[in-house]
Amino acid sequence: MLGIKRLGLLAALVLVGIAPAAAAQAAVQPSQQDTQYLQAVHQVNLFEITAGDLAQQKGQSQGVKDLGARLKTDHTQLDQTVQQTASQLGVELPSEPTADQQSVIDQLNNASGEEFDRLWVTSELAGHVQAIQATQTEISQGSEQSVVQLAQTALPTLQAHYDALVQLAEQLGIPVPQTSASGTPGPGGTTPAPGGTTPAPGGTTETPAPGGTTESPAPGGTEEAPAPTQS
Repeated sequence: MLGIKRLGLLAALVLVGIAPAAAAQAAVQPSQQDTQYLQAVHQVNLFEITAGDLAQQKGQSQGVKDLGARLKTDHTQLDQTVQQTASQLGVELPSEPTADQQSVIDQLNNASGEEFDRLWVTSELAGHVQAIQATQTEISQGSEQSVVQLAQTALPTLQAHYDALVQLAEQLGIPVPQTSASGTPGPGGTTPAPGGTTPAPGGTTETPAPGGTTESPAPGGTEEAPAPTQS
């Protein structure tokens, strides 16, 4: 009987110890902004990894091949952090790019030569504009510190990619999409205010937060998006 009572007491103590821990875990739920940013930036990474592979395989210009390899490496590393952070927060990530991102990949698969290079550079420019703006939104509006820190780490890399893409476009004679005067300032500018209209990666300027619907244009879909400030 004594042994049974001891077991009962131990079980009660274990339950008492578990309850606060479970409650604490349940309390740490990432906001919709944080969740959508993780999901959206993961899809951007999936797109960039695939597009980087295609650039290495099909690029006519050595500059496209080299930058494609760089983007693939950087986005692969970024996605490792995204997956780790999402796992810690219990956020489920998509398994593939958005439908619009996949449409751009299909177009790249069907293009060749100079047409491929032009389509690749143009879509990468638009995609990085949108990814940078969504990352700025997470930095200003995110509430989960680990996700905000991820965005702060990602922003300089995304900006460096954009700058390299602009330089490559100029070398290849590819027009850089003009930006809207009313657009969100890029890195170094004013941080967008909460509730602004910063697009998601692959979204349009009407999409307020990362992780918009799959109906939103993929990287390269909207050239009206404001470009980041070049360094």
